[in-house]
Amino acid sequence: MGSDNMMIVATAAAVGAGMSYFLAAKSGGKKKGRPAGKPAPAGKDTGRRYLIGGNWKCNGTMESNAERVKMFNECGSIPANVDVIITVPFIHIPMLLEGLRSDIEVGAQNCGNHTKCGAYTGEIGSDQLKDIGCTWVIVAHSERREGFGMVGEPDKLCAEKAKSAIDNGLKVMFCVGEKKEEREKGVTMKVCAAQLEPLKNALSTEDWSKIAIAYEPVWAIGTGLTATPEMAQETHKQVRKWISDNVSPAVAKAVRIQYGGSMKGANAKDLLAQPDIDGGLIGGASLKDDFFNVINGIPK
Repeated sequence: MGSDNMMIVATAAAVGAGMSYFLAAKSGGKKKGRPAGKPAPAGKDTGRRYLIGGNWKCNGTMESNAERVKMFNECGSIPANVDVIITVPFIHIPMLLEGLRSDIEVGAQNCGNHTKCGAYTGEIGSDQLKDIGCTWVIVAHSERREGFGMVGEPDKLCAEKAKSAIDNGLKVMFCVGEKKEEREKGVTMKVCAAQLEPLKNALSTEDWSKIAIAYEPVWAIGTGLTATPEMAQETHKQVRKWISDNVSPAVAKAVRIQYGGSMKGANAKDLLAQPDIDGGLIGGASLKDDFFNVINGIPK
């Protein structure tokens, strides 16, 4: 079969998968094709469930991402106190909702700040993501804050997106973090606080139960560099204290704070052993079976 025909078949399969998922969901019928997960005993009880998010970013074709789904379905077990989410490009969401193992939730990497459908050319609404079956969305990732050949997203817009997503029934991994020069100047927490302030102003106390904070030192994303576990813990602790001082101690105690700076199987165990690191937002490693080394790197 030629490459063009293979692509047509793969595309048709993905479209078919999405349609069958949609029709089953809307009719109340059973969603076919999604295999059961593989539970494992819970790890150490810290009072908060671990949250491991995978971010496939703008990667993969219909064919290669179908292979990733197959690989993940054949990977190992997931501890009972770990929530796992994979966020993928919009066009691949139906494929995962149909075929990915049921113990991994499916989410999106971005959404609009509007609450309802309308004249927003090229945008995806959080209401649409909820409607198709997503449960999570990433908001305020550093790559979108900075922009890539486009104007970056300001702090206020990021907060508006998070509020819209929560109001439409999604949970949010909200990203904060500093650039290399900001860390060198000693203003890491000042930067994080400036990014958190509009979020605090946008959310009600109840909304915070739908939020996880992903601390991503921008200088460590995709560079191979990573903060030491002690460096990461220091910032996570400061973020939790900021939330305690500016939102409430109860919210600070409950909110999950992920580390998003090149976490992978080789360093996950040491990072996840820190008392204020409740999981990770994983980029490159989430495209490989090493993702399961991260998942199973939680303290036992």
